[in-house]
Amino acid sequence: MADVTLTIGDRRHTVACRDGEESQLRKLGEMLDKHWSTAARASGGLNGERTMLFVALMLADALDEAQRRPPEGQGAILLEQVAEKLERLAAVLEN
Repeated sequence: MADVTLTIGDRRHTVACRDGEESQLRKLGEMLDKHWSTAARASGGLNGERTMLFVALMLADALDEAQRRPPEGQGAILLEQVAEKLERLAAVLEN
């Protein structure tokens, strides 16, 4: 096991992870820290726990948006599939 120290906002957190996962954990910590100042303003600076809640909500919103968006290049494939279904439906209606 390895220990990684993350700085999120003005606090340092030491987190254990499996060997080899240190860089991924640091990357995730950087993502949290990137949103910290915005979240601190949104939370009114009340406390770190509330600020972290706002960070989590911002990241959850970004994840939700990414999941609703088709992957790059898939939009054209989806449109083609819809067009094919519409053509089949039109053929059935004509008969």
